[in-house]
Amino acid sequence: MGRYAATTRGIEVTVEPAYLETHSDPDAGKWVWSYQVRIRNGGTGAVQLLRRRWRIIDASGRTILVEGDGVVGEQPVLEPGQVFEYTSGAPLETSSGIMSGTYHMVVLASGDTFDAEVPAFSLDSPGPVRRLH
Repeated sequence: MGRYAATTRGIEVTVEPAYLETHSDPDAGKWVWSYQVRIRNGGTGAVQLLRRRWRIIDASGRTILVEGDGVVGEQPVLEPGQVFEYTSGAPLETSSGIMSGTYHMVVLASGDTFDAEVPAFSLDSPGPVRRLH
């Protein structure tokens, strides 16, 4: 499916989505993807990921916003050069969609906060596109 990357203030976010055929049931209107995220602190100071915000748009144009503290139950601290990786998933009611988002970060030394971009990435199933009537 591809690898997507974005860098904000030295924070490099890479996402690699994968279609989960064994968890999907197109006849029931359920398509499921996993996505592996790699966050690398390419900056000069320690940062902490406080919150996430996702925007998921399915093939019918429906938008879902997901917000919450941390990622996969953690609020990781990344020293310069450190990497944090995790895998999560997204179910849709259509055979394709797109996700994008931000991680709200704090620079530990100064208390400054900023949003690190999560690159937009596509969720595409390998089968034929099903149209809603």
